[in-house]
Amino acid sequence: MPGYDYDLVTIGAGSGGVAASRRAVAYGARVAICENVRVGGTCVLRGCVPKKLLMYGSQYGDAFRDCAGYGWRTGGPAVFDWPTLLAAKERELDRLNGTYLSLLKGSGVTVFEGFARLGESKNASGGGREGEGGTVEIAGRRLSARHILIATGGTPTRLPIPGAGLAITSDQALTLPALPERLLILGGGYIAVEFASIFAGFGVAVTILIRAPHILNGFDDDLRIALEDELRKRGVGIETGVRPLRIDGGENDLAVIAEDGRRFPAPAVLMATGRHPNTEGLGLTEAGVQTGPHGAIMVDAWSRTSAPGIYAVGDVTDRMALTPVAVAEGRAVVETLFNDTPTQISYDTIPTAVFSSPAIGTVGLSEAAARAGGHTLDIYRSRFRPMKHTLTGRDEKTLVKLVVDRADGRVLGCHMLGADAPEIIQGLAIALKCGATKRDFDRTIALHPSAAEEFVLLHDPLPAA
Repeated sequence: MPGYDYDLVTIGAGSGGVAASRRAVAYGARVAICENVRVGGTCVLRGCVPKKLLMYGSQYGDAFRDCAGYGWRTGGPAVFDWPTLLAAKERELDRLNGTYLSLLKGSGVTVFEGFARLGESKNASGGGREGEGGTVEIAGRRLSARHILIATGGTPTRLPIPGAGLAITSDQALTLPALPERLLILGGGYIAVEFASIFAGFGVAVTILIRAPHILNGFDDDLRIALEDELRKRGVGIETGVRPLRIDGGENDLAVIAEDGRRFPAPAVLMATGRHPNTEGLGLTEAGVQTGPHGAIMVDAWSRTSAPGIYAVGDVTDRMALTPVAVAEGRAVVETLFNDTPTQISYDTIPTAVFSSPAIGTVGLSEAAARAGGHTLDIYRSRFRPMKHTLTGRDEKTLVKLVVDRADGRVLGCHMLGADAPEIIQGLAIALKCGATKRDFDRTIALHPSAAEEFVLLHDPLPAA
């Protein structure tokens, strides 16, 4: 492709950008990738990976307490050292960063370090859709590209209230120099719930403050309520109907003041109130790239933006903010542009998880979403004590649930709260993708003894509502 420095320039070296860039090189494209921080992106450096490492660390407390029921005796109470875990986590993130860099360079992708922005487009007012080309400016250089891919991810959102800067975000929660005695968490989404589980597991007194009646808006209601029960058993407080007005105080002496006058004091406040697309300073307007609410880049089903030759994938768009989705979107763009295989991805039956204690795994429609979609349903549900805890004495319950279309028996949703739920749901996602029916589940022989077998042993639907 003459006339351009590169066939593809990617802005953002997170999971989506790296996956797309490496695949494009495999198809013979000349590719450069730009990154302002470290290669790896949100998931590897500030999200999924470090958060799950901390979650693993927090769960050892359960293991020490539970082992006595199985005959184990320890020499005394277990002692946890937060700095040791942080140092181990950082070593692993450094290793992953190095691995990503090696993969990029080894595959032939040119890596540019620095903050990249789009050059002004000659076609900002419209024109052709494909191959119009553009420029990217980085570290005093201007790179010309036949195609540009924006994959800059998202960043934590702070509530627009006085004192918001006194709170930490999820990024800072991963590197706290010391554990606070008490922690308030604003927000009830998966980030809030996961950090509540992590810090409670380390002995921090955690209270979640939410506006809604229940945590995890958008998840199946039975899961939401069951997880609340389990969190409260673990000492996590959940205060509902709280609309934060401001945050008062100074270092290690804060208080969240609600609109109704309630005051919640704590040494630390974590603002887990969502994330927004990381688009500031990219030069989108000058390049003719349209954005929507909260700065999300608007794209079509092919990940094309309003500017010819410019694409966007992952959390920077207005679609599903999940790492595997960003990877799939990036690869679909490359298949379309460089492998003569026009590819779109489907957003149906994408499995997801909440790595709380206990964890949630879910795929397909919630009961409420299925009813809202006009389906007449049969609901199958079971809540039981896991076999492991028959000897530990721990009061923890597992929940499994199937949402089934009564008309044709197709399973519309699978939901689970309990140990290994994310691992189990990944397998069930394949079944849903293949259009499995309740009869298919019934004909499947159970794997005993396991919690997963409950999904094929749910024989009687709940009474119709």
